[in-house]
Amino acid sequence: MKALKRVLTPASLAVIGGGAWCAEVIRQARKLGYSGQIWPVHPKADQVAGEAVYKSIEDLPQAPDVAFIGINRHATIETVKVLSTLGAGGAVCFASGFTEARAEDDQGADLQEQLVAAAGDMPILGPNCYGFVNALDNVAIWPDQHGMRPVERGVAILTQSSNIAINMTMQRRALPLAFMLTCGNQAQTHQADIAAALLDDDRITAIGVHIEGFGDLRKWEALAAKARDRGVRIIALKMGRSSHAQAATISHTASLAGGDAGAQAFLDRLGIARLNDIPSFLETLKLLHITGELDGNGLGMISCSGGEASLAADMAEDRDLRFPALTDTQRANLRDALGPMVALANPLDYHTYIWRDTDAMTRAWKSLVGQDIAMTMAVVDYPHTDATDWECATQAALNCVAETGRPFAVTATLPELMPEDVARRLRDGGVVPFAGLHEALAASEAAAPRSHEVADPVLLPSDTNADQILTEAEAKDALAEFGMPVPKRVVACPQDAGQAVHGLNGPFAVKGVGLAHKSEHGAVRLGIEAEEIDATALDIGTPEILIEEMATGGVAELLVGVTRDPAHGYVLTLGAGGILTEILRDTVSLLIPASREAVRTALGQLACAPLLAGYRGKSAANIVATLDAVEAVQSYVIANATTVDEVEVNPLICSADGAVAVDALIRKASS
Repeated sequence: MKALKRVLTPASLAVIGGGAWCAEVIRQARKLGYSGQIWPVHPKADQVAGEAVYKSIEDLPQAPDVAFIGINRHATIETVKVLSTLGAGGAVCFASGFTEARAEDDQGADLQEQLVAAAGDMPILGPNCYGFVNALDNVAIWPDQHGMRPVERGVAILTQSSNIAINMTMQRRALPLAFMLTCGNQAQTHQADIAAALLDDDRITAIGVHIEGFGDLRKWEALAAKARDRGVRIIALKMGRSSHAQAATISHTASLAGGDAGAQAFLDRLGIARLNDIPSFLETLKLLHITGELDGNGLGMISCSGGEASLAADMAEDRDLRFPALTDTQRANLRDALGPMVALANPLDYHTYIWRDTDAMTRAWKSLVGQDIAMTMAVVDYPHTDATDWECATQAALNCVAETGRPFAVTATLPELMPEDVARRLRDGGVVPFAGLHEALAASEAAAPRSHEVADPVLLPSDTNADQILTEAEAKDALAEFGMPVPKRVVACPQDAGQAVHGLNGPFAVKGVGLAHKSEHGAVRLGIEAEEIDATALDIGTPEILIEEMATGGVAELLVGVTRDPAHGYVLTLGAGGILTEILRDTVSLLIPASREAVRTALGQLACAPLLAGYRGKSAANIVATLDAVEAVQSYVIANATTVDEVEVNPLICSADGAVAVDALIRKASS
């Protein structure tokens, strides 16, 4: 981390190259107030952006703390090697054409390996990297415009997109940006390493990461642990939600999980909230900067319009937010402030009887503040014509924070109706100035406490090449070795099916062997009596037939599945099972290993959870047996991680007496 500190707070900057990008680096550094040494390096030019030029890196007065390398990719490699040999602090590699260049005949991957080798122990950012702006120390290693200004404390943002970074620096939301850094290809220095280094600076109040791919999962786990220890929240703008399900899968689990379930499960495991759009991402960082993590998910909403109150309630409906009912004390205080003409509720329409009476507005607004309310919001849209008459609202909000010390926000329903000057004034007074109601609700949800269960490291995915699908009977045998209850069964050829069931108790499930999706082929027959076995087996028509005792007394059918995700580990998916699994799409995903308590919590999040608890007078499922069955699947995967690709139990029949896997599938490598 010390090495990165030298790069991020440099006393000397070498700018290597003489083009427009390099000249802009020098201009932006001076514009932000950088007071260190700037040394342009170019073999032919006399000056770059008004600065005298050194002909070579070796001619510099000393090894620079950081270098911006603005030359082509081939020359970049040799330049990095020279800087490393001289003992430079680090480098920003601007050139593209490395691993992000995906043309089959391109040299990008090989050149990136050469670049890393040339760097040795010297940190490099990139390649394909814009650099960074450190507004805490007035350092800009940045080849373009940006909208940042010096701050004493604020949030840090690390992105994998230079263009998104530029756009976010131009925000006009009164968000104090302390650090903006682009990570580029992360050839050597990982995004999580940089974020961990920034956690050492107590001027950083929150960290936002824009992620295209995680890369080294262990680094992210270490970052999350350090952030918890430091009490600094990390939030994510993670790309990839729309990726299609893996094409080479055969289980229902894989099609349900898709490409993003592992990413979401990993973020959940780390306690990192995920935002889906840039405005909500920025508003969440603003909230965390001003109030820190909220102490719950209860909202108090106050507005002078019934329409706004209803809108807020509706927009919060699908979020993990709640509007606690007013306490007797709140009702009494509100009645005293508002009089008898206002119907008291949360969200509250306080009408406009007290508008312009700052003292009365303060009394009313702070009356909604309570210990069960993590964030109180006053909905106020400032007109862009003449906002003089809205001064009462601004001051009332400031008074509420000063007098209660609890989180309070002024929320404009339209982002453009939160003026930047008003937002800065509110922010400086401890009030969160939300630009947009959607964004305010997203931020409040994201800033609520996250799970603090310290999970074991995720099981890293193997590089397996699955080429074998076990039969259902083989899959059940494999899972049974790890404690999975399975029905009594026999495998026979169709001609011997009737005799093979002696010793088993009907009715029976009769299934064709060797088909991945038996139901779609009409190869699953249920409730078959002993005398019907022969005819049923012949009608199914497969060379072998699986005959099982039927599971009885089920109160719920679950899917328990695992898919190997090359980017995130082994994704454990729990959901409503049976033939309607993919229609219901009632699932939740975790990463293996998942604790027993985490699995219990996940099951409670399913829409079908009431069935497990006992619905409309029916018996509840044996939750201990259900958890044991899920644990058996996990144990099998952990023991066979070098070969397993997919596991699915669907359905797991859950009853008051236990749980039994009535269908199972395993795909794995043969060796």
